[in-house]
Amino acid sequence: MLRKAQIRDVKNIQKLLTHFASQGDMLSRSLSELYESVRDFYVWEEGGRLLGTAALHIMWEDLAEIRSVAVAEDAGRRGTGTRLVQACIDEARELGLKRVFCLTYKPNFFGKFGMRIVDKSELPHKVWGDCMKCVKFPDCDEIAMILDLE
Repeated sequence: MLRKAQIRDVKNIQKLLTHFASQGDMLSRSLSELYESVRDFYVWEEGGRLLGTAALHIMWEDLAEIRSVAVAEDAGRRGTGTRLVQACIDEARELGLKRVFCLTYKPNFFGKFGMRIVDKSELPHKVWGDCMKCVKFPDCDEIAMILDLE
């Protein structure tokens, strides 16, 4: 079941994100950050177990980031990630945003939504706030992608 995250989900969201962060696939998020941004998150739950998550984080009046996309390894390849990202895109459109972007190691996955690869320099400097926390900064090897919603 796809739904907006609730406070009770935060520790499980963190557990899922930490698993992939430990592999270098994404940034880890502190409990404090997750509680502050819980309204950004969607979750996929089956049988009382949180199997996936994704967040739509508004950056500016016309731009949001799709971030923290993670699906439990034993739940992959069932469309869970697709449904989570599509929910973020749908919400971005409902909010009247003009563009969404992501930083990813999975360009083929995000390309299915019509996202295109762009040079990171095309993104406003504001988006780099989280990058300062990354062990790979300033030598980021993630791929920047953007989707025009208009």
